[in-house]
Amino acid sequence: MATTTSANETKKLQVTELDFDQIKTNLKNFLRNQAEFADFDFEGSGMSVLLDLLAYNTHYLGFNANMLANEMFLDSAALRSSVVSLSKMLGYTPASAIAPEADITVVLANASGASVTMPAGTKFTTTVGDTQYTYVTNADKTITPQDGVYTFSNVKIYEGTRITFQYTADSNNEDQKFIVPNANADITTLKVDVQNSSSDTTQFTYTKATSLTGVAPDSRVYFTQEVEDGKFEVYFGDGAVGKKIQDGNIVKLTYIVTNKTLSNGANSFSLSGTIAGFSAQTITVNSKSAGGAEPESIASVKINAPLQYSSQDRAVTVADYKTLVKQIYPAANAIQVWGGEDNSTPQYGKVFISVKLADGSNLTSVDKTDIETQLGQYAVASVRPTLVDPETTFIVLNTNFKYNSNLTTKDASTLASEVSTALSNYSLDTLNNFVGVFRYSVATGVIDDTDPSIVSNITTVKIYQKFTPLVSSTASQKYTISFNNAIYNPHTGHNSDAGGVVSTTGFKLDNDNTTEYYFNDDGAGNIRLYHLVDGAVTYDNNNWGTVNYSTGEIVISSAKITAVSEVDGATSTQVRVTVIPRSNDIAPVRGQVLNIDTANSTIEGSVDTIESGSSSSGVGYSTSTSYSTSTGGTSGTY
Repeated sequence: MATTTSANETKKLQVTELDFDQIKTNLKNFLRNQAEFADFDFEGSGMSVLLDLLAYNTHYLGFNANMLANEMFLDSAALRSSVVSLSKMLGYTPASAIAPEADITVVLANASGASVTMPAGTKFTTTVGDTQYTYVTNADKTITPQDGVYTFSNVKIYEGTRITFQYTADSNNEDQKFIVPNANADITTLKVDVQNSSSDTTQFTYTKATSLTGVAPDSRVYFTQEVEDGKFEVYFGDGAVGKKIQDGNIVKLTYIVTNKTLSNGANSFSLSGTIAGFSAQTITVNSKSAGGAEPESIASVKINAPLQYSSQDRAVTVADYKTLVKQIYPAANAIQVWGGEDNSTPQYGKVFISVKLADGSNLTSVDKTDIETQLGQYAVASVRPTLVDPETTFIVLNTNFKYNSNLTTKDASTLASEVSTALSNYSLDTLNNFVGVFRYSVATGVIDDTDPSIVSNITTVKIYQKFTPLVSSTASQKYTISFNNAIYNPHTGHNSDAGGVVSTTGFKLDNDNTTEYYFNDDGAGNIRLYHLVDGAVTYDNNNWGTVNYSTGEIVISSAKITAVSEVDGATSTQVRVTVIPRSNDIAPVRGQVLNIDTANSTIEGSVDTIESGSSSSGVGYSTSTSYSTSTGGTSGTY
């Protein structure tokens, strides 16, 4: 049966499109279906301008309506103000800028008295690059002398300027808000004091409320929320939940304004001025500055706000722990959580947490203890949270690429430098977390895509880890190096004569300051200790340890390492252990992080003679090996 369309239906205006051109076309079709405009030339008349105006107006209205609808939902909102507002409904406050933090010990010179106080705001200076930065304390610290020595231990200092801003409460001012007036303020350093009045200097310190649980009508607490321009507002209770601010109260906001990430890594500090009139005799850096971070991004808020809401202030699932750690330590760049039962040697009753900072440094022991203590408030009673450092596995590539010289004016050296940069960016963007898998096909694709002239590459893969020997120990130690990826060993005794597939940098044993030692494997699961005599390998112990090729674990059961040789031409405290992996795809496990070491990778290019036309017949065309073959020795080069 044929379908007919009524005259009324053909005269209806189509309203489903938001595209400008389609809107204008719909308007013209609508008018042409009217008897008055049936034969009208819309394009050659002034009516076209009017139609443009109508179409633009409709387009803008539709666009704005669509945007408004998107801003109503957390996952589709694009404006920071919308994302912040929606996250507030879930009880989530975005992280502010974070000041780099260092831990130092200060010993005073020629000090005297029963006690000495280092006041909040004490300044220290450091230089990173060519720029000087100021670090300050954020709390008073008082010490008494021990054996006549005045030592301030584990002093936390923060980069930035310590500022105090105050308001006088006025209930008649309906628009009054207590704003921290700087977008680069580190809200984690915020201290809130309330003075009774200008005539009554009695002052109380308010604490930040993390939840409404236990907040009584007279509880001196405050709350924070992000407002316009990335600034934060401090607000107080209403007398039912939290103590209400009274007219005439003076609200004092003390905080640190920071340069965020710029001084991460500072490891030398000088006292600016004196402490109670005494100069510093020594300043020891217990942990270099780290943790400086930008304000939390929109993308991060979208992820973390629902996770925090779902955690409901308890730590049960992996997501709960990740969310709570991010709350406790906002500077965390990446967080990994796993149960103790998943360790290679199971440890039941523990949850292990590894935190990676943006600059690659590790948490201080003080920070670890603080996080563990705070997590204990949320964890199941029988489960103990334990902070461990990330383990970095470095990937070294041997790349030979071919390029068509007709498609570029760049030489092989320039292209090699660009390939190195591209691989570094791939490592930073994809691998710089606990879940980033090194995929061989992706990496070789990155190389090929670096420049249109590159036509192919042959790339081999090695991986290495570092371990830190206890050189000061008077007793032998056990060392375990876990790659968590299978090691290449196609058959028993593979490459035994040439040193197997394991190699190391040098070290000294048993206070022997002359002999340089190394170790390799015999292809049968044994680690062999050796030294060189006139460049030739001399084995000292053929059973110095074991290697499990399937799990990628190397164990040195007993070794007294007393010194470490240079690594990459620089003084080092670590021994590098290099292996050939069974697979070119490398996956991180538990607290493992992958990183492409482009500085120690070999990246070389040559002209593809077939593509360039200089050897169209293929005669004399050279190729690189697609396999890694061990040559033994000390360098770990294959």
